[in-house]
Amino acid sequence: MSVQTKPKVVAKDVNVYYGDKHALKNVSVNIPERAVTAFIGPSGCGKSTFLRCFNRMNDTVDGARVVGSIQIDDQDIYDPDLDPVQLRARVGMVFQKPNPFPKSIFENVAYGPRIHGLAHAKPDMEEIVVSSLRKAGLFEEVKDRLHESGTGLSGGQQQRLCIARAIAVSPEVILMDEPCSALDPIATARIEELIAELRENFTIVIVTHSMQQAARVSQRTAFFHLGILVEEGTTDDIFTNPQEKRTQDYITGRFG
Repeated sequence: MSVQTKPKVVAKDVNVYYGDKHALKNVSVNIPERAVTAFIGPSGCGKSTFLRCFNRMNDTVDGARVVGSIQIDDQDIYDPDLDPVQLRARVGMVFQKPNPFPKSIFENVAYGPRIHGLAHAKPDMEEIVVSSLRKAGLFEEVKDRLHESGTGLSGGQQQRLCIARAIAVSPEVILMDEPCSALDPIATARIEELIAELRENFTIVIVTHSMQQAARVSQRTAFFHLGILVEEGTTDDIFTNPQEKRTQDYITGRFG
């Protein structure tokens, strides 16, 4: 990654409160464009909470309050005039557990483009669906069963369907919250290959429990502990030459 790359997402002094609980404390980080940034750290350290700030998913949680600034391409995503629905079209999300809609494979992928009015005629929609399934590495496996239910696929295929669904609206950023934690090693390897392909066109932020996965898929890594961003840098530096003792201890397995 060149030094001149302008960050896609800039977070400054982000604090998140759930009622009285101060879940995230003064987090500032730049997320580079067209690269994979991994958030690592023990359970409950704030990494998923921070990820959900990027598409305002915390807005849906009672008692949650986000303070600070997050900009995507210099636009404040917490601007009261910004429609969160439009924001979520720009910032796609893939969850821990594959969650296809109880609809056909085709309709799962067509759902977002239909809501956002991206296809004006049936051939346009077919093109979006096929192209998204291809990008998610799933088309060849499902091309003869596009009108069968998405819930009938294997776990790994369901997760790729959810990735196809996320990219169908042409987001700029894709958030992945432990996308492989419910999958077997073979399905996980397939998703990791896919992440490497997708970063050519998308900015990707992944939360992962697996340090090995972070080391394999990301270019930058941020280590969180107890709601604090302890250290952030290139993945190579974080794993081979961390500056902070807490990072070193976590990576070498002394706690976590």
